[in-house]
Amino acid sequence: MAKIDLKTLQNRAENEIKTTKDLKELNEIFKKYLGKKAELTQVLHSLEKLPKAKRVKIGQQANQLKNFLKIKFGQKAQELKEKVRKEVEEKEWIDITAPGKKPTLGHLHPLTQVKRKTEEIFQAMGFSVVEGPEVETEWYNFDALNIPPEHPARDLWDTFYLKNGFLLRTHTTPVDVRYMEKNNPPLRIITIDRCFRHEATDASHEINFYQLDGLMVGKNISVA
Repeated sequence: MAKIDLKTLQNRAENEIKTTKDLKELNEIFKKYLGKKAELTQVLHSLEKLPKAKRVKIGQQANQLKNFLKIKFGQKAQELKEKVRKEVEEKEWIDITAPGKKPTLGHLHPLTQVKRKTEEIFQAMGFSVVEGPEVETEWYNFDALNIPPEHPARDLWDTFYLKNGFLLRTHTTPVDVRYMEKNNPPLRIITIDRCFRHEATDASHEINFYQLDGLMVGKNISVA
């Protein structure tokens, strides 16, 4: 076994541990002093070749140095990890008490924008915005509006008829009827909603569309 000065080995290892700047370099130093091929490891493996008295003394010193260096490596590793953590905090710090930012999820459909803007205009003039069912009865969609079965006006709309006398409303005026059944004059309402007609679709026609319907009931009503 080559003669090794354990004190010199300790001083050299301590100095390298102290001056290292990152964990990767520290790992290489660990291999150098405590790895399988390290000088100290070779000393421990060669103890059996020494006389008993010398073997006990050197073995004790070598094991003490090994445990000492393990502590030093552990302390340095913790120090470097804390350094990295602080650097990350400074770069990526987030104040969890600050109000969050609402994610941008897109924008309103043009039809919705027009609908809301129109409603705002009428509401500023004192109108209420009301809604009604898209699936209607023939009574509300036609009969209550003086459009009986034989009336030629029914031929103007290609209606989606459903079972049991129901249909998809062809206009929004049925909402007026429903509202007048439950409310007394004066009335000032509008409805902007979807209607449905069984039409051949093209660039200017679709089976569903939006219709604006307004109703005013009261004394001295005038469009002037």
